[in-house]
Amino acid sequence: MRHASGSPTQEAGSNKEIPLIRLRSLRKQFGARLAVDSLDLEVRRGEILGLLGHNGAGKSTAIGMMLGQVWPTSGEVTICGCDVTRDRAAALQRTGAIFEAPVFYDYLSGWTNLQILTHYSSATPKQRIAEVLSWVGLTGREHSKVRTYSHGMRARLALAQALLPNPELLILDEPGDGLDPEGIHEMRRTILRLNRELGLTILLSSHLLAEMEQLCTRIAVLRNGSKLYDGPVAPPGNGGRWLRLKVNDFTAAAAALQAARMIGESRDGGAVAVADGVEVPEIVRELVQRGFSVHEVAPEVQTLESFYLSISRPSAGAAS
Repeated sequence: MRHASGSPTQEAGSNKEIPLIRLRSLRKQFGARLAVDSLDLEVRRGEILGLLGHNGAGKSTAIGMMLGQVWPTSGEVTICGCDVTRDRAAALQRTGAIFEAPVFYDYLSGWTNLQILTHYSSATPKQRIAEVLSWVGLTGREHSKVRTYSHGMRARLALAQALLPNPELLILDEPGDGLDPEGIHEMRRTILRLNRELGLTILLSSHLLAEMEQLCTRIAVLRNGSKLYDGPVAPPGNGGRWLRLKVNDFTAAAAALQAARMIGESRDGGAVAVADGVEVPEIVRELVQRGFSVHEVAPEVQTLESFYLSISRPSAGAAS
């Protein structure tokens, strides 16, 4: 794990309209490989933004540039109103981060690991260390050696490190990676508390789409270094009106409804896209009149997973 810190100037910190993260035409090229391509992104104060994308989509590279650990080929990165490439220390003064795999001294306690970290950043009172350990649920185990910690406890210790500088912004890259269901649940609760009770702004990158759906107020989806989507977790009306349809012969029923121009298309052997102006009772009546046995007709609620897959597949118009 790397820990970063950053803060705005007094003027920037007092202006709630200034995004805590702002990327403008951000680009990073490694030799012939373009990892991030003209990326524009803002993270507004108080929100939890989820950064999604397949392996190699550019998420970690973008986060590395936000933290000043990867140098942009071109473009601008500002954190809390300060340019990261010009003044990294000022930009990251009150930013906490989990980036890459957490690394600790296993033969030392969690408390001592945090104390050592403060020697590399800034002096931190014992009261603050105790406070962050309480927030992540490690009170009572803070003086145990890290080698006795479970994977979930190590993840919470990593989060405690990110909280040490009393940040207003958290950047978390796969904080739930490798956790069991109980650990994932605890990490989710902690992140939500940090946002709601402490007012922290959070950028969160994860492959756990079900967790992102419960945590995030907004998402941005990357593919091959480019942004495909930036908006609400559940886009209104995306994909049209889909119905889940259970009948005795779905293929024949879908063909009949298409012939009657009541649906536009069908997919997955059980879902149909309703044509504009057509109501559900009309579809049921049509099927019954044609002799089909109708077992279920229900609106299909789009999950974050289905939405993500619908726009991130090559067929959605983006290169793989």
